[in-house]
Amino acid sequence: MPRVAGIDIPDGKKIYYALQYIHGIGPKFAKDILAEAGVDGDQRSNQVDEAKLAQINAIIDSNYLVEGALRRQVQQNIQRLKEIHAYRGERHRKGLPVRGQRTQSNARTRKGKKKTVAGKKGVKAK
Repeated sequence: MPRVAGIDIPDGKKIYYALQYIHGIGPKFAKDILAEAGVDGDQRSNQVDEAKLAQINAIIDSNYLVEGALRRQVQQNIQRLKEIHAYRGERHRKGLPVRGQRTQSNARTRKGKKKTVAGKKGVKAK
């Protein structure tokens, strides 16, 4: 398996798609990296020679924030929002959707499994 930016990328896939297995590299960045390195995106990752892989590595290391460093930066940004008591930070703290989605009828992914509240139904007024 070829290694790019310290990450093993899949063997049989086209290099364009294989690069996207690296956290922080999507379709646009993969295309830009391959254009800068002069590598054909249709080439299989195991067919790219070592010199070109080293060049791709150098481009990623110098120009892009990927994997652990990117995850760390995202976590630091969230922590900063929490510390300054920003609205988005409070939503992160409570485990609710952050970007304005509705929560009355959806948001199960963020809120987690349903928590049943006892005594809500069956209260009859006489």
